[in-house]
Amino acid sequence: MVSISLEERLAAAHRTIEALIRRVEEKVGSGDSAFDALQQNIALEQIVAEKVREIETRRRELEQALATLKSTQSELVHAQKLESVGRLASGIAHEINTPIQFVSDSIHFVKDAVHDLSRLISEYRQLRSATPIDPVLSARIAETEESIELDYLLENIPKALERSVDGLNRVTSIVRSMKEFAHPDQKQYSPADLNRALSTTLTIARNEYKYVADVATDYGELPLVPCRIGELNQVFLNIIVNAAHAIQEVNRSTDRRGLIRVQTRREGNIIRVSISDTGTGIPLEIRDRVFDPFFTTKEVGKGTGQGLAIARSVVVDKHGGTLSFDSEVGRGSTFHIRLPLELVSDATAGR
Repeated sequence: MVSISLEERLAAAHRTIEALIRRVEEKVGSGDSAFDALQQNIALEQIVAEKVREIETRRRELEQALATLKSTQSELVHAQKLESVGRLASGIAHEINTPIQFVSDSIHFVKDAVHDLSRLISEYRQLRSATPIDPVLSARIAETEESIELDYLLENIPKALERSVDGLNRVTSIVRSMKEFAHPDQKQYSPADLNRALSTTLTIARNEYKYVADVATDYGELPLVPCRIGELNQVFLNIIVNAAHAIQEVNRSTDRRGLIRVQTRREGNIIRVSISDTGTGIPLEIRDRVFDPFFTTKEVGKGTGQGLAIARSVVVDKHGGTLSFDSEVGRGSTFHIRLPLELVSDATAGR
């Protein structure tokens, strides 16, 4: 058996390759129509493949642009609705404020008058006890006092007036909160007190959580923050309402109440607002989607899937901040809003 060396094998392979190259060159030089057609088909396939890749790229770009357009359009519609509601709320609050002031002034007048009348009645009673008067007249007075339950009135009218004053104070607080919350005409960034804004928002949102949760606030000492406070109020409202709904879901079949906790802190040049709840928590499989437009886990008619998407747009795009969350299934969630004390120029340009 003849042994062939590695060098000989390589040389034979080289000769074979050279022969194939010569054959290809001969075919090209002789104008072989089959070969030309093969070359044309290969070139055409390459062109088609390139066009397919270009079309696919353009399709992805168009899908992304369409999604961005839908999100922007939704935000615009939402902003227009908020502006309209803000103007309406501000106008209604202004209109309510005047008659509330009339009623409040009248209640305070009656309260002071009843106090004075109570003192006068007490003096009359002392005088009647110390001075002999006609027995018939004394009996009529005693009968009248008993028929109108004078002692009961003297004891409970001041209490009723106190409750009325408390109720009017609450209405006044709600009206003031409505006016502060709306800010319908705010287009510029201006310094705002976030602690006050959060208190106002909690007043506005009370009807959403008062039956299912208590609220605990832990406000830190904060400087004024440059922002569009009307838009941030909407962010706070969305997160607080979501917290109330999460607590309602987890406690639906029990009498337990949950807790919504609102905390503010200054962290260097950053202001942090944290809103926590003891609700259901966010499952791992959907955490990457909670800020996506139109994504919601709520039942039909209860959520649009826009609240957190718009919140992120307001915090990140318009204020140069961040919006994140921590969550544990069955224990609850905490959303963290971080805002810079100095506005980032590219976050506000052209917006």
